[in-house]
Amino acid sequence: MGAGNHPGMANPIIPISINPTIRVTLRICGESLVSEPLQVLLPLLVSVAGTGLVAGAGALRSRLAAPIAVATAMLAFITTLLSETTSAVSYGWAPAWGLQLSLSTDGLARLYMLLATGVGLLVLVYSSGYLPLHLLHTGSVPERGPRFFALILLFMTAMMGLVMSQDIILLILFWDLTAIASYFLIGYDHQRRDSRRAALTALLITVASAIFLIAAGALLMSELGTASIPEILEFAEPGEMTTVIAVMIAIAALAKSAQVPLHFWLPRAMAAPTPVSAYLHSAAMVAAGVFLLARVYPLLTLSPGLMNSLIVVGFASMAVGGVMALAQHELKRILAYSTIGQYGYVVVLLGLGNVAAAEVYVFVHALIKSALFLTAGSVAEATGETRLERLGGLWNRMPWIAVGSGLAAAGLAALPLTGGFFKDEVFFAGAADRGGIVPLLAVAGAALTFTYSWRFWGGIFVGRMVTEPRRVPVVMVAPIVLLGVLVFALGIFPGVAAEIAEDAAAASTRAPLTMHLAYHFNLEAPNVMAIATWAVGLVLVATSARWAFIPRRIARASRHVGPDRIGAWIISELNSLSRRMHAYEVQTLQQRIGTIFVAAAIVVGVTILFAPPWPSYRVGRFPIDEW
Repeated sequence: MGAGNHPGMANPIIPISINPTIRVTLRICGESLVSEPLQVLLPLLVSVAGTGLVAGAGALRSRLAAPIAVATAMLAFITTLLSETTSAVSYGWAPAWGLQLSLSTDGLARLYMLLATGVGLLVLVYSSGYLPLHLLHTGSVPERGPRFFALILLFMTAMMGLVMSQDIILLILFWDLTAIASYFLIGYDHQRRDSRRAALTALLITVASAIFLIAAGALLMSELGTASIPEILEFAEPGEMTTVIAVMIAIAALAKSAQVPLHFWLPRAMAAPTPVSAYLHSAAMVAAGVFLLARVYPLLTLSPGLMNSLIVVGFASMAVGGVMALAQHELKRILAYSTIGQYGYVVVLLGLGNVAAAEVYVFVHALIKSALFLTAGSVAEATGETRLERLGGLWNRMPWIAVGSGLAAAGLAALPLTGGFFKDEVFFAGAADRGGIVPLLAVAGAALTFTYSWRFWGGIFVGRMVTEPRRVPVVMVAPIVLLGVLVFALGIFPGVAAEIAEDAAAASTRAPLTMHLAYHFNLEAPNVMAIATWAVGLVLVATSARWAFIPRRIARASRHVGPDRIGAWIISELNSLSRRMHAYEVQTLQQRIGTIFVAAAIVVGVTILFAPPWPSYRVGRFPIDEW
């Protein structure tokens, strides 16, 4: 058959257009391959279907769980790439209350969906090699594997639903689903007491703080008469009630992102398996908090005092995270405190009003921190050690992991030719614009980051080899290398991160934004601050033996005074109360029923006491239309 065109037949060529945002659109004869509603919902539907399939097929044959989970994440990632940033769907959910199943893949949603599916895909690939070994070491049966993969996909589903939600009630539902899924993932090794306590701590902090989000949603619906997030952001006006609502939303968001003083749950959550830490605690769960701040950003800006408070909280988190990271010896705890500090950067940027810069930071940090968490898991598996003082000199034995994690650590330290350089450049630019003491605090925080980045990577791979490593599966190496290469690539082609951040910030601020990332060889403030950071960081690294006792003493003191101590006491008391109540309930059926009714009566009574004035009702006949 000839290659020429036939009469009456359109050219069957399928053009594929790829711009720097990694946006791909497939069209035939000018028409989209799928309808717009399906295009919006497809990533979410794929994740939902995959979760059920992994749970079902895995129950029949556990070996099927990993490949199905990987295939699901890959398909969800691809369909996210195919989605348009202008697409949205809305279906009536509870019309009497004005609630809609309203979902959108705007720029902000696509950024977090790319992280949830892209990083999730690499974490699942890694897990296919890690989990069998983990189950073997913990004495668990292989049949527990499908549950792990199904929970990861459930969290992916919840995260995508959260970022796509355009209805405040729908957003709250997915917000709580992320907390529930994370509870089961953090407590996956339920036979261990520290895992159970870590899961309970994370659940209590994130769910208790979610009460503020629920209350804020109820107040917004009461004040504005709508649950639509775009309408809320359009109609909200400055005022005392708006400030109260914004503060409640901020509390929920900051707790989710493990910001001071509600940060103590994150280091405890390191009891989870390494892939959980790499996913939830770098690219997904903690990212959900700053996502919420970005989603309601126009509402936050109506309260200048709150915006300044975000700056204070962010810098406090940078300080606490940085100092505590320098005091830790466990690999994952170093990274946990680092995450607290790094999301402090993001909160500061949001407080400064630099939304695009904040989204650049979120994007680059997720790649970096995922690679470092996976590195910690691979090193622990290869050596059987998790503490820095028992490691070192692994460069020659684990060269590929050393290179991949080295690129990621260089990005965390914000060295040139990595995407991390630009995450700090935009941070320094925002700090310089604000002036005052802010630039000095920014350099101090970045210098701490430089120091613990070297401490983590150098402590594992440089110096004398202490422990001879075993070989680890290729699937536990390749994701680290790929993530490291991506961090390096973003340092060469920063326009990709800039375009993604532009779209995300435009959706957040509801106004077009332009961001240009490039290397500038001058002595403007961001470059001077970067040079100062490297100089101070190098001095701190070179003199660490002289001052290392300071963060260790601070860490010891925090065990007796501070939020961590208070949090531990609260959890202990709640466990004690739970045991006493359980002992009382199980004695007789009457006591069990009575406990339920008393608790229900208390809830109803509190609702009646604090709820807004009840509406008046008119009693009469129902109007009946005559036929």
